[in-house]
Amino acid sequence: MRDFDYVRATGSDHAIEALAARPGARPVAGGTDLLTLLKDGIEAPEALVDITGTGLGAVEHGPDGLTLGALATLSRVAADPAVRASHPLLVQAVESAASPQLRNMATIGGNLLQRTRCPYFRAETALPCNRRTPGSGCSAVDGEHRAAAIFGWTGHCVATHPSDPAVALSAADARVRVRSAGGERTLALDELLRLPGDTPDRETALDHAELITAVEVPALPAGSRSCYLKVRERASYEFALVSCAVVLGVDGRKRISQARIALGGVAARPWRLVEAERALVGVELTAVPVRAAVERSFAAAEALPGNAFKVEVGIRTAVRAVLTAGGAR
Repeated sequence: MRDFDYVRATGSDHAIEALAARPGARPVAGGTDLLTLLKDGIEAPEALVDITGTGLGAVEHGPDGLTLGALATLSRVAADPAVRASHPLLVQAVESAASPQLRNMATIGGNLLQRTRCPYFRAETALPCNRRTPGSGCSAVDGEHRAAAIFGWTGHCVATHPSDPAVALSAADARVRVRSAGGERTLALDELLRLPGDTPDRETALDHAELITAVEVPALPAGSRSCYLKVRERASYEFALVSCAVVLGVDGRKRISQARIALGGVAARPWRLVEAERALVGVELTAVPVRAAVERSFAAAEALPGNAFKVEVGIRTAVRAVLTAGGAR
């Protein structure tokens, strides 16, 4: 680990000023991902700006939905009675992430910004990885890619985003509020988290010295039902091979009136199944027609030899999550 300066910010303005003063500075809060990256030599900032004193940890709720301060810990979010009552989908996703000890430290903003678990990015001995060293290549394309993406990847990077809460937030149509010296703006998750294209080292739409201040989660439609389903190699403390978050509306005839579906573990950001969402409207809550609708979104899937199984697993996970959310399982 290289030496770095440490600045403890007393407020968000101070944090933004401290970051702007050093191009190589990074913000730190819970540090559950960043400190590991520092120890492994993947990150080497010239300064860390501690933002834990900026007062951004509140969880607020009202008729229009939730506002989660960027520094609200995952445990705080999951334990909040209003969150549990209004957005059980988010609670399910949070409680499937990491371990209780890590959730006590990890923040909702930091969780969205955590970096990929691709073994080549995380390797102790540096291997070609365009996220670590732009232009060096992607070892995973022709190497071990069991956990790699099946949507939105390019030959420059096949890594996936590891967050569980991000998948639930995508299905809930959440937006992220960010702030810089120039003012505030609000981004959808699809805008915040970038697909690799030919610049996979640029993982988010954030500019330097721009901070996430809050996550805005709209109230779910009246009468909606939801489910978060995670498929992983072991039962706990494991990242998803595939996960699925579903928000459904169901009419009195047990037909789907509206649907939002997001997958995790399949792309560099939560992947909305837009074609399936459209095709599910009016569909009866039974396995065969639900699967036919879900399969429409998988026509765009591009698997590598080692992760071709993810296509079928993804379809089955989405179908099961839809049926479970709708009360058909």
